[in-house]
Amino acid sequence: MKTQILIVDDDLSILKLLNFILSKDYDLIIKNSGLEALSWLEEGNDPGLVISDLQMPYIDGLTFVRNLKISGYYKDTPIIVLSGADNLEDLVGEMPFRIDAFLHKPFNPTSLKTAISKVLSIYDEPEYTNQLG
Repeated sequence: MKTQILIVDDDLSILKLLNFILSKDYDLIIKNSGLEALSWLEEGNDPGLVISDLQMPYIDGLTFVRNLKISGYYKDTPIIVLSGADNLEDLVGEMPFRIDAFLHKPFNPTSLKTAISKVLSIYDEPEYTNQLG
């Protein structure tokens, strides 16, 4: 069974690229905004990983991720930020919650795949799972 990844980005070219790169290995759910993603999550869906941009309309990525992390249900969902923000390191460093990985746009597809594998392997480790439960 493939891990389900929720991808949240408003850039169609990025969404197409991510679909091309990741769809063979993962079950992708693609949403164009934080608002659409939150709506999908409120339906009871539970992705194994979230990849989110930070700069989006309606609900930006910071607000979307904050809502995920303060929720009881999704607080332990791994998150990778994929953004073109100039000050991405500072933005991630200032977040009061865990971001598992971040990459700058434009990104190297191999680096993204490596980050996804690494993050998912950490969350699959028995020591980490025991800490969650």
